This record gives sequence, structure tokens and C-alpha cells, in this order.
Amino acid sequence: MIGRRESSASDIKAFLGKGSEFEGKLTFNQTVRIDGNFKGQIISTGTLIIGDDAVINAEIEVGTAVISGNVEGGITARGQLELHPPAKVSGTIKTPKLIIIEGAIFDGSCQMANIEEEKKEETKRPTLLSRVEAIN
Repeated sequence: MIGRRESSASDIKAFLGKGSEFEGKLTFNQTVRIDGNFKGQIISTGTLIIGDDAVINAEIEVGTAVISGNVEGGITARGQLELHPPAKVSGTIKTPKLIIIEGAIFDGSCQMANIEEEKKEETKRPTLLSRVEAIN
């Protein structure tokens, strides 16, 4: 989806409004919008929308992310990640599909790979412990 994503009120299942602050772990499976300040960890199979005025300092792992605010930390988006102006993102991005609209700022590293395939490969690799057990 290119262009600003507009979600109707019925699409959004939770909302952290401008002027609000939250610190901790947020988990959900549908669509959540954050316009306030958040610090911690965000985990979801759903969609995370970060509004223009949001300030986020978190490790994020979601299905889809649409970012227009300030984010510092790692972002893993299994489906796609969209950066819309005036977004300022600093950190590591992992996603198979990245869309950066002119005017958005990204400072960090990016790995574009199929996240699900990568996780399957990691589970197939023997760990150090299993290698030691196999030798004994």
C-alpha cells in the first residue's frame, strides 16, 4: 500500500492517544494505533500504526507496521513496513517489504528477507548444546 494508510475507528482495537505515556510490554493480534509515548516491547501478528506525534523507544515485532512518528529500536515486520513523513526511524529493520515515502528519515541497518523462512532455518541449525551432546 503506497500512500498514507487511513484506518477507520472500527479497524483500530486499541489506541494510545497524544499526551499519553506507557512503559512495558504490549501484545495484540489486530490493529493498534499509538500517538503518545511508548517505551518497552511491542509484539503482534497484527498491524501497528504509529502516528505523527508518537515517540517510541522499543523493540517491535509485528505483522505490519505503518510509521509516521519517531521510533528508536529494532523493528521486525513479517509482512511489510511503511515509513511516511514525518517519520524518523533509528535502528535495525528486518522485513521482506519496505516502503519509504519521500520525506521519511531512516538511519540504521536493514535486512530484507523472508522472516518466516529465516526462523525455520534457525530452528534447523544445530545449537552448540546439541553439537556437544552429539559428540558425547
